[in-house]
Amino acid sequence: MPVVMTPAEMGDLNFFDLLSQSSFFAILILLILVVMSLISWAIVIAKFRQYRSVSQSNREFIRLFRKRRRLMDAQAKCAPRRDSPLFTVLEDGLSDLLHVVEKKKGQGNLQAGLIKLDSHDLDAISKTLERSSTEQHAFLEKNVVFLATTANVAPFLGLLGTCWGIMSAFMSIGARGTASLAVVAPGIAEALIATIVGLGAAIPAVVAYNWCNNKLKFIADDFSNFSLEFLSAVQKENEF
Repeated sequence: MPVVMTPAEMGDLNFFDLLSQSSFFAILILLILVVMSLISWAIVIAKFRQYRSVSQSNREFIRLFRKRRRLMDAQAKCAPRRDSPLFTVLEDGLSDLLHVVEKKKGQGNLQAGLIKLDSHDLDAISKTLERSSTEQHAFLEKNVVFLATTANVAPFLGLLGTCWGIMSAFMSIGARGTASLAVVAPGIAEALIATIVGLGAAIPAVVAYNWCNNKLKFIADDFSNFSLEFLSAVQKENEF
């Protein structure tokens, strides 16, 4: 229960004085909210750097990919941008393409040194590209869900702290038999602090989560467009 203070003492209070007068349960809620906020900010900073790097490397990768002579030369041509997640998709796509070609050669379909791919082969390669893209996208999405958790949970934790502070204020009224400002102020201040900290943790998390989802959408478009470009190159060459 908050300590009852005189009006003179209340006039000299600062934020840390209010914390020192708060109950253990209220301080525990505040600590949880602060930790969630710090983790959220760490994720935001890390994702900002990661997504900026990925966007730049993807653009450079596509530029190099389009400069290739043949599809089989793309891996060596794009090697300077191994840091791009599209490079992994390219490796998986080429690996599956070579597997299909070797399989057809093993079936005695070699004619004039060239192998023709049919729709089933292209469908298999397409699924490989889709799987690889999904894996890379999932890696980039890692930890973003914590921002959504913070955005959803923090306001309720703040509300819990608010209810606890108001309950403490009423308990002070019951114990002192009066509803003066000196009696209820500590509990009300405790409630308002919890509300502020809860919103302070939730609002940036909501903004960051929406920003991350927007960036992930553009990156997902990069995966989709590259997969289509890769399949288009396979169809155009179609002789391996």
